[in-house]
Amino acid sequence: MASFVKSLPVGGGVPDEGLTVPGGGRRHGKSQSAFAFDNTSTSVAASQMRNALNGLADSVKDPRTKVAFETEMDNFFALFRRYLQDKAKGTTLDWDRIQPPQSSQVIPYETLPKFEDPKLLSKLAVLKLNGGLGTSMGCVGPKSVIEVREGMSFLDLSVRQVEYLNRTYDVDVPFVLMNSFNTDDDTQNIIKKYEGHRVTIHTFNQSRYPRVLRDSLLPATKDYNSPIVDWYPPGHGDVFESLQNSGILDRLLEQGIECIFLSNVDNLGAVVDLSILHHMRETGAEYIMELTDKTKADVKGGTIIDYEGTVRLLEIAQVPKEHEQDFKSIKKFKYFNTNNIWLNLKAIKRVVENHELQLEIIPNSKTIPVDKKGESDISVIQLETAVGAAIRHFKNAHGVNVPRRRFLPVKTCSDLMLVKSDLYSMKHGQLMMDAARFGPAPLIKLGSHFKKVSDFQKRVPSIPRILELDHLTVTGAVNLGRGVTLKGTVIIVANEGSTIDIPNGSVLENVVVQGSLRLLEH
Repeated sequence: MASFVKSLPVGGGVPDEGLTVPGGGRRHGKSQSAFAFDNTSTSVAASQMRNALNGLADSVKDPRTKVAFETEMDNFFALFRRYLQDKAKGTTLDWDRIQPPQSSQVIPYETLPKFEDPKLLSKLAVLKLNGGLGTSMGCVGPKSVIEVREGMSFLDLSVRQVEYLNRTYDVDVPFVLMNSFNTDDDTQNIIKKYEGHRVTIHTFNQSRYPRVLRDSLLPATKDYNSPIVDWYPPGHGDVFESLQNSGILDRLLEQGIECIFLSNVDNLGAVVDLSILHHMRETGAEYIMELTDKTKADVKGGTIIDYEGTVRLLEIAQVPKEHEQDFKSIKKFKYFNTNNIWLNLKAIKRVVENHELQLEIIPNSKTIPVDKKGESDISVIQLETAVGAAIRHFKNAHGVNVPRRRFLPVKTCSDLMLVKSDLYSMKHGQLMMDAARFGPAPLIKLGSHFKKVSDFQKRVPSIPRILELDHLTVTGAVNLGRGVTLKGTVIIVANEGSTIDIPNGSVLENVVVQGSLRLLEH
């Protein structure tokens, strides 16, 4: 049997990181007997998992594939073991030590010199996180291929942005996609159409980890070829190890690339900014996180904090329930993470090779079907990490408070309506807000009848004009006609079992439409 999980001791107790030894003045909050029980349980669970992973490795027939798989499972075992340790210790941040970031830890974008040195682009690569499917919006395949503007997808717009950089400044900024096993095949077929474009595209896959059965804490997977439902991509915090394991990191370094700009593929505001790139170079920062001001719609977003003089990312999942309102306070925590991250490649190589990354683990509970009919299912856990949590592992890491225009994600059809509207025009793949717009983008809330893209397109065949809109709420079976204009605050609520048809050419300004309104052809 293979035994590839080395230098990760299982027995002999759990390292007492952050806990107080007897007489040290702090408490770990557990009795000695309870801690001993958890310690033993941790050792047993880790040992059983290690044996199970070795068995999975034995099911791989191809030698080269086996080596790569063993490395992947090595990383998974380290993550699983940390999860067990955190559970045993009850590891949490001490809320009393959490403070808003210091002024040196978040730099206002407006104070950055407007510096445009095209030479810096020769040291840059652009990386898009492309692991997600469009299932939440009712689509099949990678989310990045959803049409968002003028017949173009997220992927089309991203490629167009990088190609424009390369043509304008006569450089060769590589475009890198981190796919998942869910999106890789489709993405490989799609990117063939960019072969005639002035952009070099690299792809690599994030890890494929086995889901963990909640009851036994063993893999749901039986062998290397287990069904896809038994595996999961472990979040974008996996980007560091996957970049290294894929060989892409070394390839970029050999090409003289020093910095990578990472963002979610569905964030249409995440374009290369030479001022931030110059600021990174001048300050020697190994990691810069773009933050933007919180609104009431963003109160659950992760934020930068100062923790005993160190900059860290705080997610709502880490916050004790009694302090959730403090976390959501716009006054105390003014910013949230856009997941636009600037990273030094040599620093990535250092922290990965030295095993310095200890990203906070996000346990994600799921269920998977046991039978083909879907009549019964089983509870599993996915252990995930986020790229933002790595900020504390890099030198001179800090945030830059950027304008809201750099955060324009499309997570729902409400977001899709916004980016398709007259509020924005498109230039070289970048969305630009109309100069006539006063204030931030409007808040749009579409109900469950608009959840799927196909339903949204049927009910909104023509995107309304919203240049003067502040707030829109639509619930129930509502159909918008063509050439509709919305201004101020508009609320449209169709009663259950009823339908509201907004006539073509309607102008709705500061109104509430409720009940039923059907337009009949005659």
